[in-house]
Amino acid sequence: MKNERSARLRARLKEKRILMAPAAHDGLCARIYEKAGFEAIYLSGFATSSSFLGRPDVGLLDYSEMLYRASTLADAVDVPIFADGDTGFGNAVNVYRTVRGYVNAGVSAIQLEDQVAPKKCGHMHGREVVPVEEMIGKIHAACDARTDDNFMIIARTDSRTNFGIDAAIERGMAYKEAGADIVFVESPESVDELKKVAAAFPDVPTIANMVEFGRTPLLSADELEAMGFNIMVIPVLSTFVIAKAVSEAAATLMKDRSSKNLLDRSIDFNDFTELLGLPHVRAMEEKYATGRHTTDN
Repeated sequence: MKNERSARLRARLKEKRILMAPAAHDGLCARIYEKAGFEAIYLSGFATSSSFLGRPDVGLLDYSEMLYRASTLADAVDVPIFADGDTGFGNAVNVYRTVRGYVNAGVSAIQLEDQVAPKKCGHMHGREVVPVEEMIGKIHAACDARTDDNFMIIARTDSRTNFGIDAAIERGMAYKEAGADIVFVESPESVDELKKVAAAFPDVPTIANMVEFGRTPLLSADELEAMGFNIMVIPVLSTFVIAKAVSEAAATLMKDRSSKNLLDRSIDFNDFTELLGLPHVRAMEEKYATGRHTTDN
């Protein structure tokens, strides 16, 4: 099963320019980011757990729930999607099934991490990691499972917090040798550590994870590009912004008992339906629903 977006993503990552991939936890956010001009979108497990379940990112989401979100985003936009696959939702056999599902869903890359289940957000305390050999087996399964050679495997290690940056880089090296296309060392805790990670992997794309209020210094895309990073993911920004905006709107609505004072914070109805693609739907209705459409021979 070939995905043109996956081929486009693989080609894009050969360029020197850093690729910014903000996270979208639903189709609406994905369409907004695509319209703003971003070339790729990241499906974050943290953001999905927050928005879909209303619960923290502590391994509560299952394979079918993440797969549904992944397919929804792939259907909503045309840009490539990096999708969080957590630990693969089980052992190496589960990883095999998960990768097959993500490929069929239309995403272009899956992120797999070396945490012990139940996993936790990469900027929380209490994370534990599996033995290197177990994660290598999962990467082998992921590589064997993909039916599109352009689909990319992201290997993430969460070992920095407990074992230090050198041990995390060593794991990243092992995962690269096992066949991972992209290396993701989670939660470096200083600019020097970020530089060390980027320098350690000159021959494979690397991810810098920019989490607002997280454990890693919050740098710009230009700063990360200068270090040598290839991908910048912004996993929770839209979720945090929405949570604050709705919290403030809820307080105003409770106080005023009306939404009139919130109109200046809202998008216009017509602008919103246009964003969602209503004109395209209307055109399709005209084309198909009237029965007047004929197929060219």
